[in-house]
Amino acid sequence: MAKSSGGPGDPRVARTRRDVIRASAASLLEEGWEATTHAEVARRAGYSKATIYAHWPTSVDLMRDAITYICEDAAHPPTGGNLYEDLHDSLSALALTLSEGRYDRLMAGVIERAGHDEGARDLRDRLYETATTGVRGVLAAHLRPDDVEPCLAMLVGAILVRATYEGETVTSAFIADIIDRALDRTAPS
Repeated sequence: MAKSSGGPGDPRVARTRRDVIRASAASLLEEGWEATTHAEVARRAGYSKATIYAHWPTSVDLMRDAITYICEDAAHPPTGGNLYEDLHDSLSALALTLSEGRYDRLMAGVIERAGHDEGARDLRDRLYETATTGVRGVLAAHLRPDDVEPCLAMLVGAILVRATYEGETVTSAFIADIIDRALDRTAPS
């Protein structure tokens, strides 16, 4: 019987990576970027700091895999073909995610670093892309291409401000109002 090489195909390496990435994602969502250190992730995952550093030499490396895991775990509501209803469902899902409060710390850490770190800019873009995938898809299916991004910014921006900056509940009536206002400025294709 051959001994395992400890390389990328080794099940122990895959298990270690999985455990560490899950621990990193949990720490990032619960505590934020600053608290998600190699030492904290090692403690949560049950591995040594040396093991963490061997696979993720920098905090950006660690965050990249954690954010990829978070983004891959994101679910978007199914669409039914009705612009208004699909937008309402997608915006409600986004509002629910933001109301949980876990993404505030995640976004704050990424945004803070994006101004001076290209890796963090990439993570910021990935988070935005993931968070807006459902809404973007609905808009793209119904609006002229040049109306998609401005309408997306109006809708997502309103949800983000209400839930995160104002700390208010994003009600169904609020969502309906912003959809009406945004669609009033665009013409379905």
